[in-house]
Amino acid sequence: MSEVPVRRRPRVGIISTGDELIRPGEPLESDAGQIYDVNSYAIATAVEEAGGVAELYPHAGDDYEEMERLLVEASEECDLVLSSGSTSASAVDVIYRVIEERGELLLHGVSVKPGKPMLIGRVGDAAYVGLPGYPVSALTIFRTFVAPAVRRAAGEPEPRTATVAGRMAVRERYSEGRMRLMPAGLVERGPTGSDGAGDTAGETLVYPVDKGSGATTSLVEADGVVVVDPDTEYLAAGESVEVRLFSPDVRAPTLLGVGEDDPALSRLLDRIDRPRYLPLGSREGLRRLRDGVPDVAVTAGPTSRDPVAAPDPTGDAEPAAAEPVAEWTREWGLIVPAGNPDGVAGPADLVDRDLRFVNRDASAGLRTSLANALADLAEERGVTRREATEAVDGFDRAVRAHESPARRVLAGGADAGLGLRATAARLDTGFVPLGTQRVRVHANPARVDKPGVAALRGAVADGDDVFDALAGYGRD
Repeated sequence: MSEVPVRRRPRVGIISTGDELIRPGEPLESDAGQIYDVNSYAIATAVEEAGGVAELYPHAGDDYEEMERLLVEASEECDLVLSSGSTSASAVDVIYRVIEERGELLLHGVSVKPGKPMLIGRVGDAAYVGLPGYPVSALTIFRTFVAPAVRRAAGEPEPRTATVAGRMAVRERYSEGRMRLMPAGLVERGPTGSDGAGDTAGETLVYPVDKGSGATTSLVEADGVVVVDPDTEYLAAGESVEVRLFSPDVRAPTLLGVGEDDPALSRLLDRIDRPRYLPLGSREGLRRLRDGVPDVAVTAGPTSRDPVAAPDPTGDAEPAAAEPVAEWTREWGLIVPAGNPDGVAGPADLVDRDLRFVNRDASAGLRTSLANALADLAEERGVTRREATEAVDGFDRAVRAHESPARRVLAGGADAGLGLRATAARLDTGFVPLGTQRVRVHANPARVDKPGVAALRGAVADGDDVFDALAGYGRD
């Protein structure tokens, strides 16, 4: 054979739009609404994985002329041009007008969630696809529509696919009339059938991980996608569904936990094979445990009600109390600059003085403990709890991660923040102690004997070195 047929890897140009985007490595002003451009790099990696050659072009912002210049330049150099953002029909989303002016717009919008504002067209000799700006929408649309085309152009075979059959762990409502590609996570039931349904012990449960198109954790915390028909109004708890896994290598975690963000817990989980933990706060952990989704819920401080797990949707047992299977203590208080230059002594200073404060989010156990301390102060003064919290400058200024208030204080953006002694010691800040919290691991009664739960229980029992290494931590 003197000649053989070959295929050149398709060149794919990638352009991002939106004045709020900043390329990684450049200064970011989060208070001005700026965010890092994650789409360009995620899409470029996906292009390479599909067999294409990714070409990153400069950021176009929301400037019409710059969009036009970059699209024309990319169309002359590439086989396919991808843009992210500016695909809706609002006043500032104008990229579709550029395509109409300099090429041909073939499609604007698809009946899919997430990802409705998708564009398809041509610019010069290049094909064009406009991806939505939200990361989940952009990656979902790329995976569903664009990646197969890139693979065909590159002569690459379709990747091995895998599906898992399971049952919905919770009821999920949906009535938008579009095909829904719902990110979903997997969790396996306990091996013993302790919930009264031994014939299905070990069965896979499926739970939605859908935080909106702008939250990349919707994909990070998911194992695959459940395709929901446009005519479906809801998926019932216990209903059979099929999950299209992101990869044939995906496996359900050995342990699924939800609850308080805690540094000791993070270290203990490192000693367990393939865990998944969602640090969404004590309140959210209890809510999901009542729905019967996680294996464990981790709480810190006082809780408003006793933890109760719902019966498994594939079983018949009544709800049972979720007794703690492990616990430890941690010291909490106010994070202040080193040396405590403002002389902060406690909650009264937050109420009485002009101090900028950073709180934790409403689901965090730390925030509950602080709210209770302010309630005690309000009672002493004969005022309402609301009056006390409203007097704190920043009580509703909330951040999610346990170190975030301390880092805001370090950056000079606050005079005090809610946090742990362990955080203050690690970041060399000042610390005003306010009390000790008890951190509890509550196991789903239906899965007390699950190996992952037993592994966490063992890690806590053997975790003296973890607690000794963290300031303010201990066990009774």
